[in-house]
Amino acid sequence: MNLHQFRFVQEAARRNLNLTEAAKALHTSQPGVSKAIIELEEELGIDIFARHGKRLKRITEPGQEVLKSIELIMREVGNLKRIGEQYSAQDSGTLSIATTHTQARYVLPPAVARLRELYPKVTISLHQATPAEVARMVIDEVAEIGMATESLADYPDLVTLPCYEWQHVLVIPTGHPLAQKERITLEDIAQEALITYHPSFTGRGKIDHAFEMRRLHPHIVLEAIDADVIKTYVRLGLGIGIVAEMAMRDDTVNDLVVRPVGHLFGTSVARVAIKRGAYLRNFVYRFAELLSDRLSRDLIMRAMNGSVDDFGL
Repeated sequence: MNLHQFRFVQEAARRNLNLTEAAKALHTSQPGVSKAIIELEEELGIDIFARHGKRLKRITEPGQEVLKSIELIMREVGNLKRIGEQYSAQDSGTLSIATTHTQARYVLPPAVARLRELYPKVTISLHQATPAEVARMVIDEVAEIGMATESLADYPDLVTLPCYEWQHVLVIPTGHPLAQKERITLEDIAQEALITYHPSFTGRGKIDHAFEMRRLHPHIVLEAIDADVIKTYVRLGLGIGIVAEMAMRDDTVNDLVVRPVGHLFGTSVARVAIKRGAYLRNFVYRFAELLSDRLSRDLIMRAMNGSVDDFGL
């Protein structure tokens, strides 16, 4: 048996048993993938996949155990490579970060800029995606570290740690009646045309939940993943916006009124995620520390060893 066979089995499972897609991802031929899998099955004396003709239909029970072992082996192979990179080039390499638009646009820039000052030979590769895609990229080792508000804590293959708390804010045109109101209620907001995030982004679940709990039906006229887009349409008069407070911290706005609404929608927690069992290079630890003073190399190492389930903010 060899690593090529392991990769082929792993990729076939990842591609929903589609050998053609697995072959494309591995830059090889479909017959080559099929042959390698069959050879591994013959060597092990078990069927990893159940078949219908030449098509893979499902992963067998022993196949599930084989896949678990392959995951461990391939993880350690990746760790060996990173150890080699770490000691052959202590201050250079590529840091791959998977994150959402909000984090990439409003939170990460100071940390990325500071890391480049500390490690000028390190290249940053930034992947913007949905929270679920961020989690998958870290699990698949496309990225070494992920950052998002939703989803990350739902994956047992990830070690996640809280980074910071934040709340939503209302963005209202200056001439709007709500801009003059002392205390804004959910009932007030539900009567307005609303512009806010797509359901899978930036704490949108908390917004929906708050309305559901009060049996209110908000009139959402536009959804976006970018707070700048939301603000643009507020300025055009399409409605009032609900955005993350990070999107307004450095925004000088004379034509918009910003009102905190954490008392209505609660607080959200942005989290960082690292693949469980991964070997982290020095600058990955340093980047995490730059993201939040609540994170430290020692804390991350303890969490990676399974001795920290969470960390109080």
